[in-house]
Amino acid sequence: MRMKFPASVFKAFVFAGGVTATALMPLKAAADNLSDAMIGAYKTSGLLEQNRALLRAADEDVAIAVSRLRPLIEWTVSAVNTYSEFSQEPTQNTLSTQLELTQLLYDGGATRMSKLSAQETVLATRQALLSVEQDVLFSAVQAYVGVLQGQENVALRRNNLRLLQEELKAAQDRFEVGEVTRTDVALAESRVAAARANLTDAEGTLLTARATYQQVVGRAPGAIAGQPALPRQTVSLNQAQAVAIKNQPDLLSRQHFVKASEYDLAAATAGLGPRANLQASVGLSEDTHERFDTNETSSIGITLTQELYAGGRNSATRRRAIATSDAQRGLLINTQRVVRQNVSSAFFNVETARVSLISSNERVRAAKVAFDGIREEATLGARTTLDVLQAEQEYLDAQTEQVNARANQAIAAYQLLQAQGLLTAEHLGLAVEIYDPTLYYNLVKDAPAHVSKRGKDLDRVLKALGRN
Repeated sequence: MRMKFPASVFKAFVFAGGVTATALMPLKAAADNLSDAMIGAYKTSGLLEQNRALLRAADEDVAIAVSRLRPLIEWTVSAVNTYSEFSQEPTQNTLSTQLELTQLLYDGGATRMSKLSAQETVLATRQALLSVEQDVLFSAVQAYVGVLQGQENVALRRNNLRLLQEELKAAQDRFEVGEVTRTDVALAESRVAAARANLTDAEGTLLTARATYQQVVGRAPGAIAGQPALPRQTVSLNQAQAVAIKNQPDLLSRQHFVKASEYDLAAATAGLGPRANLQASVGLSEDTHERFDTNETSSIGITLTQELYAGGRNSATRRRAIATSDAQRGLLINTQRVVRQNVSSAFFNVETARVSLISSNERVRAAKVAFDGIREEATLGARTTLDVLQAEQEYLDAQTEQVNARANQAIAAYQLLQAQGLLTAEHLGLAVEIYDPTLYYNLVKDAPAHVSKRGKDLDRVLKALGRN
């Protein structure tokens, strides 16, 4: 379930600052399991922080649209010096002030449509943020599995080197008593050298995986607990696709963008019609040159404006809105197909990885039996050194395949979650304070004035984010 923010706006947005707030806090030294890795990535991701800021910018677009439906009040002060050679009073100094109010009365609904478009864009951007969150968490899964896979491969290579060194010593002992030839010793030496090179390569791969982990999670990995628990899988492909249609953030975002483009088209169409404004003003002017003549003025009226010709700009704007709406619909169709294809691929990858792991487990069992048997037969002189080395290589290959199969199964399982739109901190139940995208929106959606209580709340929010 979504965790609630504290009542204090300031405290809530200290968390909302993402990296700004959490980067200064001491972090746990090690990630013991996959949940720890995902929590670290969620708390420290600069990409998430960037997209949260983009969402706040989209929230402000709603406030800007709302402000256009409200009266505009302007205060003007002017000081003018006028010189006229042919006047009885060639010089005049005038000081004036004026207060003017302008209120939109009618524009065919264009401004209201723009506000609805901005609201749909906010909803689309929220889904885009969830998509980024999924990418961040999936990167954490890949980083964790990469370190685990690297550690297991290094352990296998070290054990392989140890076994080959034992075989080399055995071959040397048997050579000294004349049981084998110098060729057998050379074969064992060659395999030991190759094993050392392979171990070095595996250690380099592990160092790379650890660096990737630190970049994604925000800290270096410690002792990895082991294979991550696999998420529960949907029972059928149709069920998986049905879940994706309801939850996949890229698809939901595109649907909101289609609605926003429809509102933009309606606004462009309404913009072809007339516009009516209420205008009222009060003013005071004073001649300060030789005498102090004061004039007071006031006016109120309604202005109706209709553009008769604008060089084709308005028609082009409407046609552009039509084309943009068509493009958004095309993107929606393409996104629907991509989502279905991604779910299908991920679903079958999970099944393939499961079967592959079963096969690799059986291969490891059989290779272990064969290796133990051939090694025992070699001590009795029934097998050559080459036979033992080949059996050891087969056993190592089987174990490596098993490690890779386990890693592929974990990656495939979480990739299916991502394809369905379920790889989120909230759905996974991660022990983090879930970012609430509605908190900032609720503060700004009514376009509060800077001097209002809500405006002051926003000042505290910006201060908490380090931007005020």
